[in-house]
Amino acid sequence: MKILDNLKKEAILDDLKSQDKKGIIEELVTPIASIASINYEDIVRVLLERERLGSTGIGNGIGIPHGKLKGIDSLILGFGLSRKGIDFESMDGQPTHIFFLLISPENSAGLHLKLLAQISKILKVDSFREKLIQASNTDEIYDIIRNVDEEF
Repeated sequence: MKILDNLKKEAILDDLKSQDKKGIIEELVTPIASIASINYEDIVRVLLERERLGSTGIGNGIGIPHGKLKGIDSLILGFGLSRKGIDFESMDGQPTHIFFLLISPENSAGLHLKLLAQISKILKVDSFREKLIQASNTDEIYDIIRNVDEEF
């Protein structure tokens, strides 16, 4: 499964401004709600409910907020980069810079887990994370993700 099969360039935010978890999630949801014509509040609610179960800040500067939503028929992916880093309640207590946001149809556990696994796998590559953090714009981020998609 390729990341760019589910990530539109318009859903890549190269300079997140929010300084808290809720704000980051809201910022990441904005383009996704528009692109997929899904209710913004519904997506935010699902993601914040998931965060209450446990932080999706997995460490190494990475957050993967995700959730399942009724009424959609395909996976939706967003990406954001926080230049300063924020407290996303990560397991390692370090600031989070790189965010992949995943929304899945309610009945798609297999696809949801498969894409989460693919994202987690590529984010284990130190050079990939470093390139993302150093990227200067959306086009560069898109190209970095495309290149790693070809490798995996």
